Amino acid sequence: MRKNKVTMNDIARAAGVSQATVSLVINQSRNIKLSDETRQRVMAVAAELGYDRIPAIHSPRNQEEIALLISSLQSFDPFIDAISQAREAAWRNQVLLTVYDYGDDEELARNIIRQLEKRNCVGVILASPVTTVIDMTPFHQCTSLPLVLLNQSAPHSPQVPSFVPDDYANAFLLTRHLIAQGARRIAHITGEEWMEATRQRLAGYLAALKEADIAAESALILQTNWQFSESFQATQALLALTPRPDAIFCASDWLAIGCYQALATHGVRIPDDIWVAGYDDQKISEQLTPALTSIQLPYSELGRMAVEYLCNGEDAIAHVTLTGQLRTRISTARMDTEK
Repeated sequence: MRKNKVTMNDIARAAGVSQATVSLVINQSRNIKLSDETRQRVMAVAAELGYDRIPAIHSPRNQEEIALLISSLQSFDPFIDAISQAREAAWRNQVLLTVYDYGDDEELARNIIRQLEKRNCVGVILASPVTTVIDMTPFHQCTSLPLVLLNQSAPHSPQVPSFVPDDYANAFLLTRHLIAQGARRIAHITGEEWMEATRQRLAGYLAALKEADIAAESALILQTNWQFSESFQATQALLALTPRPDAIFCASDWLAIGCYQALATHGVRIPDDIWVAGYDDQKISEQLTPALTSIQLPYSELGRMAVEYLCNGEDAIAHVTLTGQLRTRISTARMDTEK
């Protein structure tokens, strides 16, 4: 099995510092004052983990760049890993990654792309923090630059390369894990139904139930708008059922927070009385009590692949779909007592 690539986030966790601090040290930045002890500790951890340092020097003259346009992004969003890894991959290929937030304004995005035509731009990555389907019609004939999609796909524009996580397979994997633990009444707290990510995760959940010959129950599938306050209410509704579910699969770790709060309010213990699993493996998942089982999305790998596709000047159209990794933690541990 190929060893996972060491990232700045790995170094940050091991060194007990932020990813931003690691970036400053690795890139030898002197704009922010850091103690020599911190710099030495970060470099020592990086060497210990086998981190492949990026080139330190780039020529500012006629610098090649790749532009990443994203619709919107929150600082806590796990998609930030894709941008971080894309930036590192660009530097390794002697290319600068520039990031533009166009805030869902397609006209602004088109104007940015047109301006990039006047620069030494290798290509454009059109990205979304939420896995989605995009209509490429507004971007047709917008540019002659190579363009790829990251975390979104365009089924009606198959000529546009795309790099996306496999939400269907990930949800299937997570639901099958709960079944293997002994769960039979598995609830699913979902997001908004118009979102592709919601539909794919629901489909994977249903497929796993079908494979195990477990009938899906509409009462166990509750939709939210991704807010943990709604997840709190959805969990309360599930607890009012007779019999109660023996496991709850939340379509995001953010939803799992509300689920945890509702269970605690009603004195329901995790994992003694019920199993809970999240999705997207945000940093908070390891810090919850108990630690939350989740799916780590392959954003780092997808970001790197999108950049390398453009840097290598690939002419074959690629549609890459990657599954994530199941991170099992205490929230789905098998207990001696029967649920």
